[in-house]
Amino acid sequence: MVQVYNCHPFASQHIVPAEQEPGLVCCGGGALFVVSAGGCKIEAYQMQEDQCPLICRFSTMGTVHNILHSKVGDYLVTIEEKNNATYLRAYTNWRYQAAEKTRVGVRLLGHFLRGSSFRGAPKEQMEIIEIPLFEPPLCMACCPLTGDLLVGCAKSLVVFSLKRQALTEQLAMLDFERVLILHLRGWSPSKVAFCAGYIAMQTELEVLVVKLQQLEKTCATPDSNPLLPVDIMAAAGLAEDDVKKEPLTPHEPDDFFVFPKHVELLGENARDCGVLMSLEWTGMETEARNKMEITYVLYRRFAPDFFQGCSVEDTCLHSLQLQLMNTGNREGFSDVGVSEPFCMFCFFSLPNAGYMYSLKNTVELISTYQYPEKSHQAVLCDRFLYVITRNALQCFSVRCSAVAARAEDPYIDTTMKACPPFTMEVCGLRIQLFIGLKSLCHDGNHIVLLTAADVESKEETERTARKSVPRKTSITSKPKEPNDSGHGWNLYVINTVSTLQLYREMVEYSKRYEQTNPLSQSCIHLLSEAHLLLRAALLSPSRSEAADRVQLQEAFQENCAQLGDCFSR
Repeated sequence: MVQVYNCHPFASQHIVPAEQEPGLVCCGGGALFVVSAGGCKIEAYQMQEDQCPLICRFSTMGTVHNILHSKVGDYLVTIEEKNNATYLRAYTNWRYQAAEKTRVGVRLLGHFLRGSSFRGAPKEQMEIIEIPLFEPPLCMACCPLTGDLLVGCAKSLVVFSLKRQALTEQLAMLDFERVLILHLRGWSPSKVAFCAGYIAMQTELEVLVVKLQQLEKTCATPDSNPLLPVDIMAAAGLAEDDVKKEPLTPHEPDDFFVFPKHVELLGENARDCGVLMSLEWTGMETEARNKMEITYVLYRRFAPDFFQGCSVEDTCLHSLQLQLMNTGNREGFSDVGVSEPFCMFCFFSLPNAGYMYSLKNTVELISTYQYPEKSHQAVLCDRFLYVITRNALQCFSVRCSAVAARAEDPYIDTTMKACPPFTMEVCGLRIQLFIGLKSLCHDGNHIVLLTAADVESKEETERTARKSVPRKTSITSKPKEPNDSGHGWNLYVINTVSTLQLYREMVEYSKRYEQTNPLSQSCIHLLSEAHLLLRAALLSPSRSEAADRVQLQEAFQENCAQLGDCFSR
């Protein structure tokens, strides 16, 4: 059960002055990237400034079907189609286009190291890197710590390591090296996630999380070499076409389809999921070839539930994500799977419910989110979970800081100190109305929404736009008037409030609950939510809140006194 409070985590909203209807939207590094509906032009906007001014625009080499930004390296990676062929391309140094330097270089992966394009004075130009693959790419993900790239194909996952070469003191060139191929049997991932050696894969109703882990030196034997896919199949006594096929009953008619049962396998038990994987090292540095292994972490398969008002087509997983919190020293993540993250979470969602697991130490389900209506997309950060439905943006609390606090101090729950448990029910802080929500993305203190709906009349548009503006909206957040053509789409950049401001509002609400109903648990629940919010800000402060760390610490001590007073009474 989710308890709903009427807090205000959203401060203001701005409309991005995009000229053409967006087809795809992504954000990162303080920039918003908009792919036109035609799919061959990318526009970049500055989200840190009011009115979101245009940074630059540039054309792609094909029709963009998927786009992703990596904060490390500040590059864009796309899946494009041209002449009925699918390509994977990376766009680096794209900010040079803002200075109207239209020079663009196109090269293959790894060719700038021995090419002649940089003989003499280095050129400041945007570079398009062609990344060849044996199979057409289906999905992709970037590691937020290293900038390494993971590409999902029909029968394999390919890991590319990000390389950087300094040409001058101001100019550096990026490149990628194919270092690892994970061969899959019986799986074709529709979405992947990649973070600090953890790899998450998703199909329509299945989720699998594995980890690339170093073998202990004492366990390294000549027999520990990874088997090739053919060897694994032979050892299992299976043919390639027989993997993961559920046998039908002897008397079952051909016009019936049997849905698999619901399965949840945690930790080492996830190895029994039936998904076979093998490693193939392709990088130049092969000394780690016999020192890595695949560790199965989590597997979950859902059975379609037809009693929730959803059809078979609607009952599909979405929004797979890996979330890291308080990593400590980040310098040790130069190689895949070398260092251990401090705290790792995995989130995925069905249309009617979301699930968040803790993957570090003990693998367990820590939160379940029940949505009031069918969800389209969700984004997890270390402080909130944002979910969009057809006409609403919802903000839920998360339990990342409660898990991280106990990972940092296992003896935190004593008579001298305590922390709200991660088993405490989650709450909805806000449900904000919009029309025709299509996509959602998040970067820092900004949330980007793409809406698209049919405009029936100017009167109805103005009435709905007035409902979609928060109470504490600045003057610059007035809804955009529909133009003469009457388009039904808009791009919103929503700014979130600071942690201190939201904390003070939660304390104010808790005092009201205490005055109206002293026996209600809402007062303690809100103070506990405020406590976890402050913990998250202290564990992983954003750039805008780093200067407020003293005030955050004072508010944290004040909150501890308030909670102690409530529990003592």
